[in-house]
Amino acid sequence: METAMKLRLLSVTTFILLLHNLYVTAADLNSDAQALLTFASSVPHLRKLNWNPTIPVCTSWVGIKCNDEKTRVVGIHLPGIGLYGQIPLDTIGKLDALRILSLRSNFLSGNLPSDILSISSLQSLYLQNNNFSGNIPLTISPQMTVLDLSFNSFSGNIPETINNLTRLTSLSLQFNSFSGSVPELNLTKLRVLNVSHNTLNGSIPSSLEKFPVSSFEGNSLLCGPPLSQCSSLATPPAIDLPSIPGHSKKHKTLSTGVIVAIVVGGFLILLLLALLLFCCLKKKKEDTVSELKVQAVAPGKNEKSDDFGSGVQAAEKNKLVFLEGSVYNFDLEDLLRASAEVLGKGSYGTAYKAILDEETAVVVKRIREVGVPKKDFDQHMEFVGRLGRHPNIVPLCAYYYSKDEKLLVYEYMHTGSLSSLLHGNRGLGRTPLDWDARVKISLEAAKGIAHIHSEGGPKFTHGNIKSSNILLTRDLDGCIADLGLAPLMTFLPTKSRCIGYYAPEVIESRKFTHKSDVYSFGVLLLEILTGKAPLPALGQEDVVDLPRWVRSVVREEWTAEVFDVELMKQHHVEEEMVQMLQIGLACVTRVPDNRPSMEDIVKMIVDLRPSDSSDYRPSSEDNRSNVVTP
Repeated sequence: METAMKLRLLSVTTFILLLHNLYVTAADLNSDAQALLTFASSVPHLRKLNWNPTIPVCTSWVGIKCNDEKTRVVGIHLPGIGLYGQIPLDTIGKLDALRILSLRSNFLSGNLPSDILSISSLQSLYLQNNNFSGNIPLTISPQMTVLDLSFNSFSGNIPETINNLTRLTSLSLQFNSFSGSVPELNLTKLRVLNVSHNTLNGSIPSSLEKFPVSSFEGNSLLCGPPLSQCSSLATPPAIDLPSIPGHSKKHKTLSTGVIVAIVVGGFLILLLLALLLFCCLKKKKEDTVSELKVQAVAPGKNEKSDDFGSGVQAAEKNKLVFLEGSVYNFDLEDLLRASAEVLGKGSYGTAYKAILDEETAVVVKRIREVGVPKKDFDQHMEFVGRLGRHPNIVPLCAYYYSKDEKLLVYEYMHTGSLSSLLHGNRGLGRTPLDWDARVKISLEAAKGIAHIHSEGGPKFTHGNIKSSNILLTRDLDGCIADLGLAPLMTFLPTKSRCIGYYAPEVIESRKFTHKSDVYSFGVLLLEILTGKAPLPALGQEDVVDLPRWVRSVVREEWTAEVFDVELMKQHHVEEEMVQMLQIGLACVTRVPDNRPSMEDIVKMIVDLRPSDSSDYRPSSEDNRSNVVTP
């Protein structure tokens, strides 16, 4: 009897403990879900998340990963979904089982909440390509193995507490505004370090000398291996010698003579050094002139591999330069031997599709009339390569520079250009580009240009926005091409195929601005809406002034006559088309200051269908990214 009572009591106790554990488990997951919902409601986002309390968190919520038991959230993966604004405290920071957080390539700003870095379980944090500012919080999870805060606006000193992260294998802080010295980091597991392009100063600690130059470059006041040696020269203190009676005049005369001799001798030495330097530079320039010769191809003809690389005798020094993160592995000789065909002749050069093997195809663009020397060209291409790391920009992979030839290598976009989809094959058998696809491409192109303006700075523009420069992936993701070419050129394209997109002030002043890019994008929107190209018809030279034509039709209250007949066959989209028309007309107003910014345009396009933005498929950032991160 007593034994039976003990067994019954044990069973009841076990049952109570089981209920308690189930309650705690449910409470933990519910707490995680509530924290995520608070985050989603506090941080605006361009693409709607499907986070909903009525569906399972662990199996249905986009970007959320749980542990094997489905009891806690351990991973958040939301790269490139258009998050903007600040992350408030007590949202993500409450997920105390979180191991991986990836919010890269969004538009997040403000300070990084201290409760995120201090999550004790956090192992990997990817926040690159946002606009966070302020200092890095001092308390960082001791479990951290990967910390990527690159391409933001963080400032202040690099915290010494990073030295406590004994498990850290990768630290990326490049392209921020960090100042002060580089801390001594005795981290035995650290394999990747990058603090380049900040405002750091002083000498590099001896424990970090093993890392390459690229880890530290772009900090003008930083010195020591692997950079140049720190200067040991110092101005000796002045010594006041007492005057000697009877010798003051002689001493003064002697000092003056010595000074004159030093000045004259120094001048002669400098003159000799300048002459030697001039001779060396001239010889170096002659040595590095490439003998690359590529036969010109008549317009409209395909170019075969033997034409593409005909007569090439590339000097050994003139190699193909791959930008950081490129996944390709071939050399200039491989490229020139590739089977190639002409894709088109644009404003600044000719584009070819080069097929290196069954799985590798790239676009090679031969650009002409470049007006900058090689050093400036190299720096510009490096900047363009960094700026192009965005899901809606065609990435630049590599480039080649010689006196006679400049080649740019891009990823190949299989679907072609927006121009070909809008205007190609208007006869039988054509598959029309529907309204949903046009809105999606418009939004993604706007996001790409907005990124160029925000990250490139007030003076960096695209300068050549048109439908043939909007390239499309297999999923019809819109990507901006020809980034960074306009500043290199010695001329402004005046052919009628280009100036239909140019703002009036560009034609007058020949200077591009952010507002002139907005004008060009407005013309692009009108082209998408009307199905008419702002270009001359075949055999004509007159440019179609698309903004003027649209205004004239709207003024007569014939708005419906403006839209592409292919769009008018769709139902329930006319209201959205009218709203998009208003956005386009706002962009092409003649007064530049009255045009909206690209950031405002992105928001206006999103607002066309705020309750249905989830229909936009995520951009293929993860498929095209050159950086392998979650």
